[in-house]
Amino acid sequence: MTTPVGHHASRPEAAVALTLLLGWVLAQVAGAAGAADIVVAYNLTWKSTNFKTILEWEPKPINHIYSVQISPRLGDWKNKCFHTTATECDVTDEIVKNVNQTYTARVLSYPAGYGHTSSSDVEPPFTNSPELTPYLDTNLGQPTIQSFEQVGTKLNVTVQDARTLVRMNGAFLSLRDVFGEDLTYTLYYWKASSTGKKTAKTNTNEFLIDVDEGENYCFTVQAVISSRRTNQKSPESPAECSSQGRGIFRELFFIIGTVVSMVILFIIVVLVSCLYKCRKARVRRTGKESTPLNVP
Repeated sequence: MTTPVGHHASRPEAAVALTLLLGWVLAQVAGAAGAADIVVAYNLTWKSTNFKTILEWEPKPINHIYSVQISPRLGDWKNKCFHTTATECDVTDEIVKNVNQTYTARVLSYPAGYGHTSSSDVEPPFTNSPELTPYLDTNLGQPTIQSFEQVGTKLNVTVQDARTLVRMNGAFLSLRDVFGEDLTYTLYYWKASSTGKKTAKTNTNEFLIDVDEGENYCFTVQAVISSRRTNQKSPESPAECSSQGRGIFRELFFIIGTVVSMVILFIIVVLVSCLYKCRKARVRRTGKESTPLNVP
């Protein structure tokens, strides 16, 4: 009886296919087991001030490394801080491209030495960050008082606009450039001799307020974005104080000192002149007394 040739010829092919399938399954199991040993990142937190933006997370890696990716909403992922042992990543250069966009980042965990011994077929475990919209979420930095002057009953205070890392036409923009009329400043001021505070607001960078003449004043400044729901206010600037009274005292002391110095100098000149004249007169008298009398 003749044995069917086709039936026996299919067995080696089936064995090869079964072997390949088992190998693939084992590779997937091994990859999953390796991934299970990797600690995924957690506690992802944005730290952003005046658009300088850093993503932080935990834990410190032991037998693994991290990579960070960031994406605008409905955009593509971009790699940042590739294969690092750090637990923070500066993504400022990405978010300043459009501060009104909403961004999400994710931290991927890889086994140590990834890229040399590991396969890239298995997607690494990762953790997504909260969303960040820089225009709404970045913290306002502590403002700086650029200058102040108190003349009579007027106090003038000028606030220095902080520079950001947002660029336009190759130049860095200030907070005022970015936020426009959304940015206002609040001035808190009080007499140096009391603690009762008053406030003044401006949508520019200058304050001109009425004060009591002869009184010294202390003041701080705070930046405010009132259109926000959260993160509306910056920390207050360091306090500055005018010194109108002390300035008048110093000026008066300088005038009195100048007058006294001139009087002393005048007295010295007079004394020296008198001494010179007295000595000259004495020399003349001495000369006359020593001259012999002429006898005819």
